[in-house]
Amino acid sequence: MRNSTKRNTVPSLAVIVGLSLFITGCSGGGAAETAEEPTEESSEQPAVRGDEDLIIWADPVRIEYIKEIADTFAQENGITVGVQGIVNTRADFITANSAGNGPDVIAGAHDWIGQLVQNGAVEPLQLTPDDLAGYSLTAVQASTYEDQLYALPYAVESVALYCNTEYAPGTYASIEDVIAASQPAVDAGTLDVPLILQQGELGDAYHMQPLFTSGGGYVFGRDAEGNYDPTDLGLNKPESIAAAQKIASLGETGANTIRRSISGDNYLSLFTEGRAGCMVSGPWALPDVKKALGENYSIQPVPGFAGMQPAQPFMGSQGFMVASNGKNKTFAQEFVTNGVNSEESMTQLFELSNQPPAMVSVREGITDEDVLALATAADQGAPMPAIPAMAEVFAPLGQAWSAIIGGADPTETMNQTHETIAQAIAG
Repeated sequence: MRNSTKRNTVPSLAVIVGLSLFITGCSGGGAAETAEEPTEESSEQPAVRGDEDLIIWADPVRIEYIKEIADTFAQENGITVGVQGIVNTRADFITANSAGNGPDVIAGAHDWIGQLVQNGAVEPLQLTPDDLAGYSLTAVQASTYEDQLYALPYAVESVALYCNTEYAPGTYASIEDVIAASQPAVDAGTLDVPLILQQGELGDAYHMQPLFTSGGGYVFGRDAEGNYDPTDLGLNKPESIAAAQKIASLGETGANTIRRSISGDNYLSLFTEGRAGCMVSGPWALPDVKKALGENYSIQPVPGFAGMQPAQPFMGSQGFMVASNGKNKTFAQEFVTNGVNSEESMTQLFELSNQPPAMVSVREGITDEDVLALATAADQGAPMPAIPAMAEVFAPLGQAWSAIIGGADPTETMNQTHETIAQAIAG
């Protein structure tokens, strides 16, 4: 039996919605939807801060559980706190902050940070390395930009490998082993495909990233301090082309495992209807998988190609950031650095949201195998680059993967894609 957490909680609407979306925008659509794009337009009616002493903006699906933490902070400090649900959180925040009408704290994805810093919209947090010792190292790395911490992480996510244990009951060391496990059922006509890795006609760079990195490929390199370097675009490097060739071998003109017919619209139903042995997806798929398969599924980090590098999916972190032009920055820093920066608060956030926690000590009280497996998968990933240049990557790289799995020459396609993205970054 799969265990639940040791602590009893009362389900709320926020928990139900949070489970179905988990990390806003990720479900089905891949990384292009992981966070609002930098070119996103704001709401027709500009968001306006409330009248409370401390204002926090967050995606509407998160306000229920953030509000509980904020209310506790308000009572302890004798102030009023308002938590507002803003649909276009990042775009509206940049506009409102510039006009002096924004929040004091914003809750959002770590890959917003580069654009927010570029716009002077957030301030570094007043936390030392010792203050962050209890958090996942990957989550701290994700929340750090140009050697400064801009977000206090509270939840982490990445894609993982889900398997239907009726066809793939083991734990697998390589993606080849994953495919081999349920290939006999495909050959017998019981399954349609051994492994689902959604791509669609436009491709999906987010879901392809684990295999790309396992083959040796990379999007952006890093400097000596570990920061992503937008001048080191690696798509035309020999290692990346070799990875693309390896991926092509699983495409429609190769093993026909990765197919353009499997997209964000149908990937989940294919798995939950028992038509695939395994699936690469994220925490957002878990509620549907549990409902359809009951106890007959497993979750593990995505394995890489046999004899090659470990797979490193894009890892994401949700965190709290302090607005640069907030009206009460002292309260804002206090809320982030002390109000939510405790095991008690982080435990409460986990219990209300059921998202894999960024604080490692909180995980020690969790017995839910699914949450722990998803947290491990995120820890083994690499932070999604938060640099503004990343906005130019997803669409063309996704199109490259679609072309390659459809039979296009990997070398030519990766060279052309590299040039397209490099030109877009250069402006």
